[in-house]
Formats: sequence, C-alpha cells, structure tokens
Amino acid sequence: MEPIKPIKSEQEYEMALKRLEGVFHAKPNTPEGDLLEVLSLVIHEYEKKHYNIEPLSAIDALKYEMAEQGLNQSGLAQRIGMSKSAISEIINGKKQMSVAFMRFLHKELGIPATSLLA
Repeated sequence: MEPIKPIKSEQEYEMALKRLEGVFHAKPNTPEGDLLEVLSLVIHEYEKKHYNIEPLSAIDALKYEMAEQGLNQSGLAQRIGMSKSAISEIINGKKQMSVAFMRFLHKELGIPATSLLA
C-alpha cells in the first residue's frame, strides 16, 4: 500500500479521490476506516487551499433558501409574522436583520448561523 502524504498537485488530488472511493463505505476502527479518515483529512486540506467556497452572505442565504423552499416575500412574511414590506427592506439591505429574525431563519429555514452572522 502506498503511504499517504500531503497532496501537492491536481493529479495527486485526483488519485486521492479515487483511493477514497475504494474505501468510502469502510467501517470505523478498521484499517480501511483509518485510511478513509486520513484520506479525508488530506483531501479536505487540499480543497481548502484550492477550492475554498466562501459562505453566503445572510441576504444571499435567505434568498437561496426562499427559492429552495418555494417561498416568496409574502409567504415568508406570513410564516414569521412580519409585514411583506419589512421582509422587502431586509432583502434589499435597507433594514438590519433582528436577532429574532436570524433565529427564525436558522431554526425554521435551516440557514447556517455562520452565514447569518457573517
């Protein structure tokens, strides 16, 4: 078995992904499970450097979730108990999100807190 080392090129990254596929369903605390864990770590480090995806802004996350859940401004306003105009002002950046509104977005719509607090 080839030793695991840091990934330094796109070719090594592709090879690591192929190795990962081979042990993807490995059980924990087995040699294959250990290989899966270590490969995941080195792949994650490479991806952080070369494919880092910044979290969405709070407004972009809200727009995305509204689209995913088929909500328009009226539907969101009704669901949270706010006016449509207040929702519109938030979406257009004219009004700040309150803590209660962010809490609702996190708990009810599943928007990550990291996006809401960014």
